[in-house]
Amino acid sequence: MINPRTAPYAVLLLRLILGTMFLAHGLTKLLALTPAGTAHIFQMVGFPGFLAYPIIAFEIGAGVMLILGIYVPWVAAIACVQLLIASTVHFGNGWSFSNPKGGWEYPVFLSLSSLALALLGDGIFTLRRSSKL
Repeated sequence: MINPRTAPYAVLLLRLILGTMFLAHGLTKLLALTPAGTAHIFQMVGFPGFLAYPIIAFEIGAGVMLILGIYVPWVAAIACVQLLIASTVHFGNGWSFSNPKGGWEYPVFLSLSSLALALLGDGIFTLRRSSKL
């Protein structure tokens, strides 16, 4: 049975963890890899290079929105799809992310965590509650 007193705080924790992860990944693509470098990496793995730019914007924006609690279920649902698509690059590399070129368990875990957050809802301490999915 879910504890109704603590569940909103668990959602908040999941929201903060995923938001921080998205923010870190987006900022890494923007500042360390650079957008042009990220576009090149996307092309090397079979994605169109131009997708790097909206992905960088989405990851940074989604990170901020999740941390602040803005339309959480909707942002998390989109994040789930984005991460599942990103996971396809790693499917042939095996399970462990420590494998050469990275395995698929980390992006799939993040995708399913985003799905869980989308299903759970906004949680507590939100700036903008969303309508239910």
